Amino acid sequence: MRHAITPLLAAALLALATLPAHAASKEELDAKVNEAVAELFKHSSAAKELAAKAAGILIFPEVTKGGIGIGGEYGEGALQVGGKTVAYYNTVSGSIGFQLGLQQKSQAILFMTKKELDKFQKSDGWKAGVDGSVALATLGAGGQIDTETAKKPIIGFIYSNKGLMYNLTFEGSKITKIDK
Repeated sequence: MRHAITPLLAAALLALATLPAHAASKEELDAKVNEAVAELFKHSSAAKELAAKAAGILIFPEVTKGGIGIGGEYGEGALQVGGKTVAYYNTVSGSIGFQLGLQQKSQAILFMTKKELDKFQKSDGWKAGVDGSVALATLGAGGQIDTETAKKPIIGFIYSNKGLMYNLTFEGSKITKIDK
C-alpha cells in the first residue's frame, strides 16, 4: 500500500525548499559578513567591546529558518581572527513542533579564549550545546550585557536589522567547515 504525502508534510517540504539553494561566492559572503559585523556593532557597543577582546568571531549574516510543523535552518558564514577571514562555515539545525513561517536573522559567536577557538577550529563538526556552550547575550539597562554572560568563554548574539533578538537559542545548531 502506498502512503500519500499529507498536506502538512507537503507544506513542511515546501518550506524547507525555500531555504537558500545556492552557496554565495567568497566575495559575496565576505561582503555580507562585514555588513553583519557593522550591523551588530551599531546595535550594541557592548558587542563591539567584547569582539575587540575575542580570540575569534564566527559570523553568519543570513540564517534562514522556515517550517510548518517540521522546520529547518541554514546559513553560511565566516570565522574572523584578528579582523581577517580564516575559514568559512555553515550552520544547520532542524526542529519539530509548533512553527509556521519563514524568518531570517544574523548570528555572531564570539570565542573569548584561544582554547575555545582552537577546540572549535579542530572539530569536524561543532554542535552548540554539546561541543561548547554558547551564552546568549541579552542587553540590560543602558545597553550593557549581563556581567556573568560577559565572563563566559563563548558568547553569542542573534540579531536582525531591527536589533538584538530575544528568546532564541544556538542549542542544536551544527556548524561545519566548508570550502569556498
